[in-house]
Amino acid sequence: MERVARAAERGGRRLEDVLLIAVSKTVEADRIRQAVAAGVRALGENRVQEAKEKVAVLGRPVPWHLIGTLQTNKVKDALTLFDLIHSIDRLELARACDRRAREGGRVVDVLLEVNLAGEASKGGLAPGDVGGALETVAKLDHLRVKGLMAIPPAVERAEDARGWFRELRGLAERHGLKELSMGMSADFEVAIEEGATMVRVGTAIFGARPARPGPGGGA
Repeated sequence: MERVARAAERGGRRLEDVLLIAVSKTVEADRIRQAVAAGVRALGENRVQEAKEKVAVLGRPVPWHLIGTLQTNKVKDALTLFDLIHSIDRLELARACDRRAREGGRVVDVLLEVNLAGEASKGGLAPGDVGGALETVAKLDHLRVKGLMAIPPAVERAEDARGWFRELRGLAERHGLKELSMGMSADFEVAIEEGATMVRVGTAIFGARPARPGPGGGA
């Protein structure tokens, strides 16, 4: 939190302007409880099933965020478990979330995931498609887009990611979106300097974790 505060200050903002999301994938319940007791204000999970098991044990001491890829067949559970879904990466998924939210009589908060570099290994909208996607999603009564999320290409130095973070911030500003989910353990301070309102930090809080296959949105 001290590192977040210093980065926020460098960016002309306050600690309260940035939500530190502790990415708890593969982390056992007792260590998650310790993190919450130490001041973590939100938890991030990559997989719906793992989150379902943890919520059953831990309850909802803080909001839960879905930061990993969401499959359409997991939408019903995801809407029940998570306070915010970061990874709406295609219109088909947005429509599926809207249908399920309508059935539940609620409005769901989401972020649109942007594939800044057009990497084949990652999901997300092309930057040029964000405007059209926002127009389409605006017609869905049970979905509310709060901002954008991105996982930039891997870089050797945190500073090398600055341009990608700046691009996402500019995209959000052009479309009047407030929330920016960007930055992980290796580069969250640069992301905050460039306007991140949410950072997804796992390793820097919980330490290294065993390798596990599958997509993810925070480390």
